[in-house]
Amino acid sequence: MSRFAIIIERADDGGYGAWSPDLPGCVALGETPDEALTEMREAMSSHLDVMRERGEPIPHPSTVIATTVDAA
Repeated sequence: MSRFAIIIERADDGGYGAWSPDLPGCVALGETPDEALTEMREAMSSHLDVMRERGEPIPHPSTVIATTVDAA
């Protein structure tokens, strides 16, 4: 099992979008960060299933550490 980094961003409309730098084209939306994360887990599972069905190589996660930093 691989662990992929997920980025969750606030959208202009107040909702949230999620994406992974290692899985281009795999995105999800939600009304809250938690909902976006839940939707992204489902999207990633489907995305990886399709890649396997097509015989495409599954990428190795490239993100080692992800964190947030408060800017002054």
